[in-house]
Amino acid sequence: METVVTVLVLLFAVFVVLGAYAAVKVVGAAKRSVDRTITQARRTVEDHTLRAKSFTQLGPAGELAQLRLTLRTSMRATQDALYAGVHEDESLKESIALFERLSVHGRELEGDLKRLEAEPDRATLAERLPALRERTRRITESADSLRWAARDRARRFADDDLDTLSAQIDVEAGALRHWTKTEPTEPTTGPTTEPPAAAADPRTWPGAPRQASAEEPARPAITPSGRRPVYPWQKKPRPESTT
Repeated sequence: METVVTVLVLLFAVFVVLGAYAAVKVVGAAKRSVDRTITQARRTVEDHTLRAKSFTQLGPAGELAQLRLTLRTSMRATQDALYAGVHEDESLKESIALFERLSVHGRELEGDLKRLEAEPDRATLAERLPALRERTRRITESADSLRWAARDRARRFADDDLDTLSAQIDVEAGALRHWTKTEPTEPTTGPTTEPPAAAADPRTWPGAPRQASAEEPARPAITPSGRRPVYPWQKKPRPESTT
């Protein structure tokens, strides 16, 4: 009885632990989902705000907003392309490592642009704009280069796979239509006709006497009678007298 109770207590404890673990995992997944949703919503709001500032504000303030929007769009697109393709192409890990190093400079530039939006000295801001514009150009060009290289690599793999698949399908289709293949036919030889050499010989004309050929033995005109048999009871022929 005590053994049964102990087993039941242990099973209950195991179920409690498993339930608590599952609850923690579910809460953590829900929290991460909420955080991801909030982050995406915040980014969307910031992007729309920057787009509106770039169209409504003039001068350095509007250009700063445009630089921030260009930087954020390029870096986010490159990040999505690399992390989406690394599951199928392991060689993109090196590209991701380079992108992480580039992201450090991108976040630093993003912070500088964001702080300068509240700069009251417009003259100083105008002086710094060329350097900020150059940094933004270099970072976005590097990010775009990585992104397009990854996309070209994926498209190349897709084209190679499509070529191989098309060749295999052509072979299979030919095998399925095996009855349409024309078998090589041997040339038919018709009856050979001898040249009418005998027609040129007047001896073969109708009514002409047939000449004996070399293969056919010559027959005598009258067949001589064979030698008569001599029997013992017959008398010898008497010789005729000359008188």
